[in-house]
Amino acid sequence: MSIFEILISAFRGVTANKLRSILTLLGVMIGVASVILLLAVGNGSAQEVKNAISSLGANTITVRASGMGGGGGEESTAASTDKVITTAVADQLAAADLGHVSSVTPQVSTSLTVSSTNASSDSVSIVGTTTNYFDVGTTGVGTGEAFTDAEVTSSAKVAVIGQTLATTLFPSASALGESISVDGTPFTVVGVLENQSSTGATDANFVVIAPITRIQKSFTGFGAVSTLSVEATDSDSVDAAEGEIEIMLNQLLGQTEDDESYSISNQSSLLETQEESADSFTVLLGVVAAISLLVGGIGVTNVMLVSVTERTKEIGIRKALGATRGAILGQFLAEAATLTLLGGLLGVVAALIGANYEIYGTQPVVLDYSIPLALGVSVAIGVFFGVYPAGRAAAMRPIQALRAA
Repeated sequence: MSIFEILISAFRGVTANKLRSILTLLGVMIGVASVILLLAVGNGSAQEVKNAISSLGANTITVRASGMGGGGGEESTAASTDKVITTAVADQLAAADLGHVSSVTPQVSTSLTVSSTNASSDSVSIVGTTTNYFDVGTTGVGTGEAFTDAEVTSSAKVAVIGQTLATTLFPSASALGESISVDGTPFTVVGVLENQSSTGATDANFVVIAPITRIQKSFTGFGAVSTLSVEATDSDSVDAAEGEIEIMLNQLLGQTEDDESYSISNQSSLLETQEESADSFTVLLGVVAAISLLVGGIGVTNVMLVSVTERTKEIGIRKALGATRGAILGQFLAEAATLTLLGGLLGVVAALIGANYEIYGTQPVVLDYSIPLALGVSVAIGVFFGVYPAGRAAAMRPIQALRAA
């Protein structure tokens, strides 16, 4: 038989028992759709984290005080030794005129209750910083304006808030010019941030940003800052800027390289770490999804075994008329491959439709290689699990097959 004749015969065999074939198709379809969608969810989650990290800026370096909490406190003022990063240290670092550093932005942070006359929200992220904050990375003010250097100097009670918080506190009106209460302290909203990328359960738009002097005076005290956001002159100077910062900080803090009072990271290192984690997560999801494909393959074996049993007489007649072992083997393998290919195509369609909707808060992003991979694996599984039933059919002797029928 020619390949075309084998395919025609395989298609007839598949359609001979429609209900059984449909159930097999559904099993394979679910398996293929699961593989594509789970890989897409893993990739989508990775993209969200990557976007959030990239939004900080390709030339941004972050210095974190080791062992410090939200941003110090009144009690940490007395303990402000030469190994604690304070706003004074940040000012000295900025004034050092390092060749590859363009700005240094100190930040203190805490989490407090924020309310308006309309609503109240708990555990809102409170960030105290300087005006440079809005120039580093991509954190921009969408409506209104940022606070000024004069307002930082005077510890003004003004704030820029995130879009989610603005909508929560002022659902039916603009937040600009309105008053909010941060743990009992009144602030005037002067601006609302542009929409920020968020990861996981943390909403980056649920934030209050105010002058660092006011946040220190009202909430955190004038001790250690939580982070320094350092902007390199350009993305190619990040490594050089990081080295300059480390040397200068060690001098300012009076410590050696072995001390661990702070840690330095840049977006490139964060992205590398994230990509490694995302790859592991995506592979794990793919393995879990592959189990459903394996189950579908077992279903193909059962269907093909039943088909061989029901068509024993047909096999005997064909072999008596001169059909070779290879022709019989090819026919049943073609039937198994046809079943899994059709099921795989349906799974691809289902996955592409499902990828248009968020799954547990994540927008799936289909990987280019996942579609041919899932289809190829589904057909391979069909052939693999169809070998035994096809082999049984091909091994029958004509007289035995006719007698058994």
